[in-house]
Amino acid sequence: MLNRIPLILGVLAGLAFVIYSSVFVISPREQALVLRFGQITRVVTEPGLYFKLPTAVVDTVQFVSKQVRRFDLDDIRVQVRDGRRYIVDAFVAYKIVDARKFRESVSGNIDLLEDNLRTRLDASLRSVYGQRSFEAALSDQRLQMMLAVRDQLRPQAEELGVEIADVRILRTDLLPEVSSQTFERMKAERLAEAAQLRALGNQQAIRIRAEADREAVVTIAEAQRDAEILRGEGEGERNRVFADAFQRDKDFFDFYWSMKTYRSAVGGAGTTMLLSPDSEFFRFFRDSSGVPATPAPAN
Repeated sequence: MLNRIPLILGVLAGLAFVIYSSVFVISPREQALVLRFGQITRVVTEPGLYFKLPTAVVDTVQFVSKQVRRFDLDDIRVQVRDGRRYIVDAFVAYKIVDARKFRESVSGNIDLLEDNLRTRLDASLRSVYGQRSFEAALSDQRLQMMLAVRDQLRPQAEELGVEIADVRILRTDLLPEVSSQTFERMKAERLAEAAQLRALGNQQAIRIRAEADREAVVTIAEAQRDAEILRGEGEGERNRVFADAFQRDKDFFDFYWSMKTYRSAVGGAGTTMLLSPDSEFFRFFRDSSGVPATPAPAN
């Protein structure tokens, strides 16, 4: 019996090895290719516990991630429509959605896959930039350019079993030799635009000032006209009142105008008048009724 223990242990160990080598587990973040002598026999995409032929001699399993991956493309020199060049940095976010195509196209090698995608991204960037003007590459058209690169890249990536999730242009810079020339040209354009705006502003200021002066002249003229009308109406009303007063009481009217005349004639300081006491001017000083004095009879 004791002699059989090593045999039993060997059998159990072999059985455990067979079971272990025939089982594989797929997580939710993975998919798997089951290969028999290097040929794909099945593709497993759902998570769970699966079986294959024991040992890795006949059946092998290649695990492929379902997660989104990223690679960068740096310092790419692209030429725009007018022949000038930019330095561009970009990145691609992708995930493997077809493990069979991934295996058949690049032997299931991530490095080969990203080299392939990097070459295709470079070509797409050159194509999209080559259709744009120098100014458009730095404008708000960048979003449309990224979408155009992504749309060009997607059909090519599908051939590799890859889905392109996103393409982003991180940097678009001028080449050093082009930067100074572009700066000077843009400076000249801005100065010309500023001069044009300044001239337009001066023209509008002159027009507004002329309109304001004209309106001021019209307003003053209308105000003076209205004032003269009101003054004339007041003078007319005053004359009407005086005329009415004269008709009602001629003596009082004579007395009133004489008092005004006295105030105007002798009211100021230093006034000197040489008049006869019997003068008509002083008739209200002699009598409040203004009746001229009767001359004394001669002896």
